[in-house]
Amino acid sequence: MLLQFPHLLTPDEVRQAQELLSHAPWSDGRAGAGSQAAQVKNNEQLDHDCEAARTIRALVLRALDRSPLFFSAALPKRVFPPRLNRYGGDSNYYGNHIDGAVRYLPENGQRVRTDVSCTVFLADPESYDGGELCIADTYGEQSVKLPAGSMVLYPGTSLHQVKPVTRGYRLACFFWIESMVRSDEQRRLLYELDMNLLGLRQRHGESDETTALTGVYHNLLRMWADT
Repeated sequence: MLLQFPHLLTPDEVRQAQELLSHAPWSDGRAGAGSQAAQVKNNEQLDHDCEAARTIRALVLRALDRSPLFFSAALPKRVFPPRLNRYGGDSNYYGNHIDGAVRYLPENGQRVRTDVSCTVFLADPESYDGGELCIADTYGEQSVKLPAGSMVLYPGTSLHQVKPVTRGYRLACFFWIESMVRSDEQRRLLYELDMNLLGLRQRHGESDETTALTGVYHNLLRMWADT
């Protein structure tokens, strides 16, 4: 399942993030990458503990907390702390790759399974050329380049790449989610059921049928969830 979240961040939050990133201490994004990733990765990242990274990470996590759509789509169990990257100049692409299945939390080494991948775009699309996030999966290949403050969510199992940036700089926040429901197909079914229940309630109000279908949703979640 691939979903877009327009305006996850408010305009004020986007401006704050862009200001912080305009004088942030960027470093080689290949540091710490695995041997296979290092062969196709050519970007820059922020140190996890610098002020800009900490502040933007908090902005993004607060935005996720206020998004019921995100919760319905991801059913998060753990969220890997968001990171920041930049593409442009001589460090302008990331070739085809699949994210590692497990990441380790920096504060305690706890494992996080990367069921869901997310990218929050932080640069205005008119400010750079190229830099599309191309995601290939059973639904075909999709090219994503969103307005600043918008997010795309997609399965962590997907082959994906960031196309070369030929003008300006592409700024983004990226992170992974370990879902309560490991299967992308099961998450998609739960999401579709949840969204259709919401539509039925908005159109017809509460009824015996929506109550029963809500029970179906929770019983499926109870069956599939690992909490």
